[in-house]
Amino acid sequence: MTKKKVAFVTDSTAYLTEELRNHPDIYVVPIVLISEGREYEDGVDLTSDVLYDIIRNQKEVPKTSQPSVGKFAVLYEELKKDYDYAIAIHVSQKLSGTLSSSTNGKDQAAFDVEVIDSLSLSYAITSLLYKGLDLVEQGIEKKEIAKQLREDAKTSKNLILLGSLEQLYKGGRMSGAQFLLGNFLKIKPILSIKSSGELDVYEKVRSEKKATNRIVELLKQSCEENKVAQIGIMHGNAIGKASELKQKIEEEIPGLDTIIGDISSSLAVHAGEGTVAVFWNV
Repeated sequence: MTKKKVAFVTDSTAYLTEELRNHPDIYVVPIVLISEGREYEDGVDLTSDVLYDIIRNQKEVPKTSQPSVGKFAVLYEELKKDYDYAIAIHVSQKLSGTLSSSTNGKDQAAFDVEVIDSLSLSYAITSLLYKGLDLVEQGIEKKEIAKQLREDAKTSKNLILLGSLEQLYKGGRMSGAQFLLGNFLKIKPILSIKSSGELDVYEKVRSEKKATNRIVELLKQSCEENKVAQIGIMHGNAIGKASELKQKIEEEIPGLDTIIGDISSSLAVHAGEGTVAVFWNV
């Protein structure tokens, strides 16, 4: 039986390792970032240096927009020429309308695409891409691959430590009083994307050191309860913080395979510079 050719599609909120970036069957549709009336495509014509300069110096937070239906339709029209079907894995639909654009785009192109909600973002999508590629290599059928990926998405865990409260305040996600009180008390909120795909405050901790230690404690507890083999530490222009966190984790939980990477520009706009996040599956 001839092996079917499968394309994988994702969006630029995903963290792509060098292997995934260079994979011939992986396609990325960029999130759009809008700053001072100019549109940038995340990962295409916007460097991280330029982004953080914008974040630091502009009073208004740049806005992000999901890729258009037309952008997906054009891609799927092209993929129809070379692939039997595609598997699209996107940022949680509770956080972005990207999944909806992808679904409408494949309908316009009349191409066979399994569109999967990662229920998360960043490194959680990375893990699903690797799992999907492995299942294709095993010769698993499309519906079964989609089923397994959707089940895996529900097992993704994460803890996110914001670099500062300022970005949330500038983005209108907290009041001025909350911002002033939080800064005064040096509160460091630990956020988490729940299994429903929604972002929520997991805990509020006093001081960054305590928040970092709490993340290590929670991760260790999860590793003791589950078989965790690999974690991803993502950061917003904070490689020093990410490296220190990796060292703390390795001291407490020896043997974990740890990957460090950048959060995408479209995520950094909301999370802010200095953010670190840990992703793993249980």
